[in-house]
Amino acid sequence: VRYGGNTTCLELRAASGAVVVLDAGTGIRDLGRTLVGRVTEIDLLLTHLHLDHIEGLGFFAPLFDPACTITVHGPRPDGGSLAEMIATYLSPPYFPVPFDRIDAQLSFVELERDSFELDGLRVTSAPVKHPGPTLAYRLSESGASLAFVPDNEPGLERESGLEVAAGADLLLHDAQYTDAEYEERVGWGHCSLSHFAGYLRDAAPARALMFHHDPSHDDEALESMLEVARDASGHERLELGREGLELSLA
Repeated sequence: VRYGGNTTCLELRAASGAVVVLDAGTGIRDLGRTLVGRVTEIDLLLTHLHLDHIEGLGFFAPLFDPACTITVHGPRPDGGSLAEMIATYLSPPYFPVPFDRIDAQLSFVELERDSFELDGLRVTSAPVKHPGPTLAYRLSESGASLAFVPDNEPGLERESGLEVAAGADLLLHDAQYTDAEYEERVGWGHCSLSHFAGYLRDAAPARALMFHHDPSHDDEALESMLEVARDASGHERLELGREGLELSLA
């Protein structure tokens, strides 16, 4: 496949060399192999706690490196703390290793509508329209900005996430469904192509990636959706997110 293959995970490197990881889907497994033994401080920004966004966390090699410090940032969950929810997932019967045997130094920061600094990066979080507490993030440094909005349903709330997406140099945004598919999935928390095109016009990013591909869509279907979205939005710098894509915002 040219697109997809793993669930959501994105690595961002700051000018300082600081490592920020966005979401912990299955893609974080391969990322961990490249970081373990070389990076000792990691900030992990979780958009929400649905399984496809955290299922790779237990297979993230730095988690078992005693020299590594990992700060997990994420939304304030319903019915418990962020630390409790992650500990439950990373414990039997869902995971074979008890949480208290994880070697890395873990800490947790709960977010909602917040703004803070991470080693020269300005991070802003904002709630978006998706089932359960869910965040979008904007990360900015030296005048360049990235907006990460992988799960969002602007069909139910047009301005959802625009406070972090507007004017970004690079926007990664949910574009999961064709219009026909969306008709049967209203309220599932994802975006149709028509709503995605409208969102691009509202947000006006310099560059955008269609993100959170539906696993039932093969490469041909995704490339067809890209052409539909380009025609509908008129956006000249629109492409499909894909495994291993490297971009510079310098």
